[in-house]
Amino acid sequence: MSNRYLSTSDYFKEKFNCKVYKLALNVGYTCPNRDGKVGIGGCIFCSSKGSGDFAQDIESNFKKTIETAKQRIKEKIDDKTKFIAYFQSFTSTYMPIEVFHKYLELPLNDDSIIAINIATRPDCLPNEYLEELNKANKIKPIYVELGLQTINEEVAKFINRGYQLDQYNEAVDKLHNIGINVITHVILGLPGETTEDMINTVKYVGAKTDGIKLQLLHILKNTRLAEMYLSNQIKTLELDEYANIVCHCIANLPKNVVIYRITGDGNKEDLLAPMWSTNKKMVLNYINHKLKEKDIYQGKYLEK
Repeated sequence: MSNRYLSTSDYFKEKFNCKVYKLALNVGYTCPNRDGKVGIGGCIFCSSKGSGDFAQDIESNFKKTIETAKQRIKEKIDDKTKFIAYFQSFTSTYMPIEVFHKYLELPLNDDSIIAINIATRPDCLPNEYLEELNKANKIKPIYVELGLQTINEEVAKFINRGYQLDQYNEAVDKLHNIGINVITHVILGLPGETTEDMINTVKYVGAKTDGIKLQLLHILKNTRLAEMYLSNQIKTLELDEYANIVCHCIANLPKNVVIYRITGDGNKEDLLAPMWSTNKKMVLNYINHKLKEKDIYQGKYLEK
């Protein structure tokens, strides 16, 4: 590790030997936790765009879609940069299987795309989807991102996650059985959770997953979480609180787990709190300062 934890940039540089960026894409489908199959309205923190506020809508011309997505990050890339197609919005395996097949084929046939990242739910991976992922993974690396958020079942009910922890465990096993790399999404600062709860989730996930995203809880407009926040039922973490929790999380993660994110930046137009999170560079610098100050590095608390 060049830093105090195994970051995405370090991992991809070693794996692909080049600079790699994700192109966030929106396939335009919904989620079973929104349309009534599992629940109505989705998770209480989820925006109207299904956590894909920065995702590019896929057009009929995929090449044009990719070029438009590249323009969003043009100041960060050069001619040697390669890309990961990131199907980010809503539940990307919740569509007719023939449509899913079509969407997979598009990046598989694009030379500038070196891998595919698919965000979905553990309860939305039936066998026919696993078969498609298995075939695609033989052509280009496939990463499946699962939104677990917490292992606390009471908090999971509160946030309206809509599935049980056992379903996450089963999904991870099935994906690993076909050689798929799993990334797990964890939210820090969920209402009702203590620091110990968050660390327990990270420890649990660290023993199962290949990668993890540590996401600060954002309060976004027009969500059920926003209603609770505006009526003073809940509060968000302060910067120092969050940085200290992240330090504990990193120290409790095995060194082989890739840490894809240690914060997050919600759409500024929709963000109600915490407003300090809008300065992402400052937040990252603050967390890195805390890591050095506390002499924290990945796996420190797991060492004997």
